[in-house]
Amino acid sequence: MSDSKQNNSLWGVFKSVAASVFGVQSHQNYESDFQQKSFVPFLLVGIVFVIALILGLVAVVNIALN
Repeated sequence: MSDSKQNNSLWGVFKSVAASVFGVQSHQNYESDFQQKSFVPFLLVGIVFVIALILGLVAVVNIALN
């Protein structure tokens, strides 16, 4: 599957956002992301991913403190 087709899928966008958040995004994928026509899918998945990460951390802390 080519990079442009991969990044158009929801799974491809999720993988790209997750790799970027954790700092393991390859330069080739980074360049491919910036060649996409729209940044909206990356923005929406990024917001959902960060909210889920924060809620997950809050849950872990609450479990650890109980």
